[in-house]
Amino acid sequence: MTHAEASLRIAQLTKEINHHNQLYYQESRTEISDYEFDQLLEELIRLETQFPDLLQSDSPSQRVGGTVTKEFQTVEHEYRMLSLGNSYSIEELRAFDDRVAKGLGHRNYEYFCEMKFDGVAISLVYENGKLVRAVTRGDGFKGDEVTANVRTIRNIPLTIQAANVPAKFEVRGEIFLPLKEFEKINAEREAKGEALMANPRNAASGTLKMQDSGVVAKRRLNCYFYQLLGDEIGVSKHDEAIHLIESWGFNVSPTYQKASTIEEVLNYIEDWREKRFLLPLDTDGVVLKINDYDQREELGFTAKNPRWAIAYKYKAESAETELLSITYQVGRTGAITPVANLAPVQLAGTTVKRASLHNANEILRLDLHERDFVFVEKGGEIIPKITAVNPSRRKHGAPPIQYITTCPECGTGLIRKEGEAKHYCPNAVGCPPQVLGKIEHFVHKRAMDIDSLGTERIRALIDQGFISTYADIYDLDQKQADLLGLEMSQDQYEREATGLLYINLDKALFALTEGISFKQIQDFLLENTHLPLRDRLRAFQAQIRAWKKKVPANVGMVDFLLQNLDQHTDLMKVEDYVPVAVVLEIFLGRRVSFEKILEGSKKHGTVHMILLELDLDLPSEIQERIKKLKANTFQEGVISNMMEGIFKSKEQPFEKVLFALGIRNIGENTAVLLARHFGSIEKLQEASAEQLLEINGVGETLVHSIREFFTQPENLNSIARLKSHGLKFEIEQSETVQLGNALEGKRILASGKLQHFKRDEIVDFVQAHGGQYISSVSKNLDFIIEGEEMGPSKKEKAQKLGIPLISEEEFLRMIGE
Repeated sequence: MTHAEASLRIAQLTKEINHHNQLYYQESRTEISDYEFDQLLEELIRLETQFPDLLQSDSPSQRVGGTVTKEFQTVEHEYRMLSLGNSYSIEELRAFDDRVAKGLGHRNYEYFCEMKFDGVAISLVYENGKLVRAVTRGDGFKGDEVTANVRTIRNIPLTIQAANVPAKFEVRGEIFLPLKEFEKINAEREAKGEALMANPRNAASGTLKMQDSGVVAKRRLNCYFYQLLGDEIGVSKHDEAIHLIESWGFNVSPTYQKASTIEEVLNYIEDWREKRFLLPLDTDGVVLKINDYDQREELGFTAKNPRWAIAYKYKAESAETELLSITYQVGRTGAITPVANLAPVQLAGTTVKRASLHNANEILRLDLHERDFVFVEKGGEIIPKITAVNPSRRKHGAPPIQYITTCPECGTGLIRKEGEAKHYCPNAVGCPPQVLGKIEHFVHKRAMDIDSLGTERIRALIDQGFISTYADIYDLDQKQADLLGLEMSQDQYEREATGLLYINLDKALFALTEGISFKQIQDFLLENTHLPLRDRLRAFQAQIRAWKKKVPANVGMVDFLLQNLDQHTDLMKVEDYVPVAVVLEIFLGRRVSFEKILEGSKKHGTVHMILLELDLDLPSEIQERIKKLKANTFQEGVISNMMEGIFKSKEQPFEKVLFALGIRNIGENTAVLLARHFGSIEKLQEASAEQLLEINGVGETLVHSIREFFTQPENLNSIARLKSHGLKFEIEQSETVQLGNALEGKRILASGKLQHFKRDEIVDFVQAHGGQYISSVSKNLDFIIEGEEMGPSKKEKAQKLGIPLISEEEFLRMIGE
């Protein structure tokens, strides 16, 4: 591509990317997928790298981040960032209005009303049309400079291109994480077994203070602006300033409105009481300000707040609903969290069906009984909370909720450490969520490097009983026939406290009907989420008739479901789910007893595993129906790819295998050190504490970890099985060849780009000359080989620790090359 062609293409890409950013951040809609957007951005970055003179400071490529800020500098605000007084009643607002009238001596004023957003206040300073500084509120007088992170927020202008822009001005706004982004991040964190973020406001605040702006860029923060400041901004009223910054390209919330009287303000507050829940972020009230700047100056300030503005806070809403059941979730650390399943109720603009119960103490505090009616409140948290029980509606003889005593995932008795609120499953070896972490470590790229076994596949194999230790991975080639059709995900399932398996209602209806798409069913259920289950199923039958989709057959199948639910009223209700056994009975009822199906649905976590045990010869029509109940499944290509990765992993050297075993406190470098020192797993196992402590870098803690690992029979059994499958548990002769001993006893790190070595080559080279390669900066290093573009944070840390930095040439001279 010529320079001229590149210039045209960059201009086209810039226009297109800015258009899609505008749609996403200002209009909350999209025309292309995230993947297609990323492709456009990657092409732009590629061209700007190839033709650096065409890179503009306000290019969309400058939003991707990459700057690492070790500490945020404290900066003083040119204009103090004020906090507002709060009011919680109409009477307080009227009193505020009376104070304004008294202060001005008349009622010839108007208010500017806008929603009060639950985000992070930010101040942006522009000079000559360019963003030069972004500072958090801090204490109002000074805050942290977060410019590198703010530059990644795609709806914040980096450059203002408009007429009559002041040489210097400041805009203020509220940075927030849109609710759908917050939910997406939490879904990803939950899938990885990580702790969930508490609420969007905390998530936005934490993101804004991250050290790596590249990570900030991926979070898709947004910002609404609400104030313009400067010596010569050319306006005398607040609404004029808002219209001005809108014309400059700043994102202003469309919720603002002028009000001539306090009555109009109250109408505005009432109008937004429910509408606010349709906004893409959390709101906690309304802000009203005197519109005229001269009148503001006349009213002045109290010691803490302006006399010309106030915030009105909406009261947290509460609703009453029935407790249907309680399910218990197991985290990756073994912590148990009870979740209440509720009859659907409208609250704060959404339908609430679940609420966290936190721990056993909370259940006792609330004095919860089965099928109680409870009060639910929704603040800014992930899911609502139960605040109280309505004892007047308690059913006679209803038993109190008994906290479970065994793990719902593995059946192990729970423990509760003294002084802790949560119960834990101690079965770290056999409990599926806990086993997942160990196996993920084993298959990691830097361990056994089985990239065809991702988290989703591992979880499916664990949950459905195919693997429970990393040694089981190497038995999978004998189970390929059973793997075919295995469900990749269990997201559509829920297990009730009694152990019974439930499946999403949308999946059940999809399998029971024909000619109706899964999306149609999902959309229908979403629109009718407020209805109880039975009413929703009847409404779905009416919709089938309206769609005219195989009416007799489809309506009949839903009737079967209703009849089966009526026959099994003893089964607990879980909102949005139906018992798997009830659905399977429709397909299998004549071939096997309901008791047998019920037994299988208590034992297994998926439809696939229930059917494997039942071992029925089903006609193809029934097989196709049941296939619709499942999530994505393991197909021949996936299984073949997995087997290839597992077989290839047997070539990994001993030090990688040793690291993969997951012995506590043995990292990559220590694994290499121990493997090369002892040469085999047997010699490491037999080594005395004195022999281990002789090795530079091995301390008492590591000695204890090694001892503890080898005293556990399950670990010895896993090693024996891995050996039988051909994994390497001793150093191969070719690996022990040494090129010299010039670096003997030296601990070395290379940082930056080297001319003579690739990353892996320098590690092997150091070890071949008797040295020990360390992967991070620590006081134990003898020196660092400084390459081109060495990271500033690493260099600063090395200098603080007094670690010598030598050039690549000095290093080569040291070993005589």
